[in-house]
Amino acid sequence: MLRRISSRLAWSVFTIWAVVSLTFFINQSLPADAARAIAGPQARPADVARIKSQLGLDRPIWAQYRIFMGRLVHFRSSSSQGNDHSSCAKVGPVHFDLGISYQMRRPVIDVIVERFPRTFFLAIVALFFEVTIGVCAGVWAAVRRNTLWDYFTVSLTLVGISAPTFLAGILLQYVFAYRLRWLELDGYGTSFAEHATRVLLPALTLALTGAAYYTRLVRDDMIDLLKQDFVRTAHAKGVPPLGVIVRHALRNALLPLITVVGLDFGGLVGGAIVTEKLFRWPGLGQLSVDSVFNRDAPIILGTVIFASTAIVLSNVLVDISYTLLDPRVRAK
Repeated sequence: MLRRISSRLAWSVFTIWAVVSLTFFINQSLPADAARAIAGPQARPADVARIKSQLGLDRPIWAQYRIFMGRLVHFRSSSSQGNDHSSCAKVGPVHFDLGISYQMRRPVIDVIVERFPRTFFLAIVALFFEVTIGVCAGVWAAVRRNTLWDYFTVSLTLVGISAPTFLAGILLQYVFAYRLRWLELDGYGTSFAEHATRVLLPALTLALTGAAYYTRLVRDDMIDLLKQDFVRTAHAKGVPPLGVIVRHALRNALLPLITVVGLDFGGLVGGAIVTEKLFRWPGLGQLSVDSVFNRDAPIILGTVIFASTAIVLSNVLVDISYTLLDPRVRAK
């Protein structure tokens, strides 16, 4: 098990490095001028050249990459910690430095730490809706298979999987915010009560596609499991129908669901770009979109690093969960 986890962690580090490196070179190859965006359209050429020199943008791209990677993760002894920049995050002797935002003039780590709890809150609520709706609907459709309820549920899942996220969000805004006026159209609010109510629409928007996919996955697995011999044995022993469904069939159907939930959670924590922008939710997704428009390279790279790390770590946790829950994986 330790060998398996070590191998996954090594691949995770390589994956994050590859994604960050690719993002760096793509960002540096774009035709837009970051120094011009910082200085403004009316700035003099001398001012633009000075900003390029200060940011190191006038150096060859490989030199910029070497400086960026050397600054990103480095080690410093306790005797030299007094000379650290305020843009560093420290974990013992390991220091992480994502630089300073061009537009906000703030350390990128501080900006991400400020935005992350909002995206995490949205991800938790959306995942709760996804799993609850998907599992309940999938079990119901499997138990009532080949009935009108089953056909109706399957039809809804096709619509949910096919509908674009922004379309679902606009429809929810129109129904619950504009017509019924039960919820606010968008925004984050200033108190916890406002956060809790305003997160519902963006969370449901994110949950619709995931819930539809979970419903199909759980339904198909439950139909197969309900035909197995151990389920017939449980019925023959007099186990109540609900106990057979929950304790025997559903318990085994949830194992493949762990993979999908882990991947979804990593993507949600990394930032739901379309949904956050549509609902003006000030999380990592909206931050990444704004940074692209502003050509704010440190923020772009910071959000990519954070998103890729969240997705990779969620995959590692899924592998560990599989190893703990499925004896067949431990035997390999």
